[in-house]
Amino acid sequence: MDTVVSGVIALCLFVAGELTEHRIQSAMSDCLKGKRVAERNKQGNNVQYKCSKVTAELEDNIDGSKSIKKIIEE
Repeated sequence: MDTVVSGVIALCLFVAGELTEHRIQSAMSDCLKGKRVAERNKQGNNVQYKCSKVTAELEDNIDGSKSIKKIIEE
């Protein structure tokens, strides 16, 4: 798998203030839509979602899509 550094839009999940998960989004509008849906369905008060443009290390998945390996800069 190749690792590439690129700027992407990410939907980030924070639990108790700690980044626990991140997903690439195709556009900020898609990210905000996903954030609204997630916030309606969230469990607990310690969960927070954030859309942000980040610089991240990306890796290729087996199906050809890309995923965030590590966020370098927010």
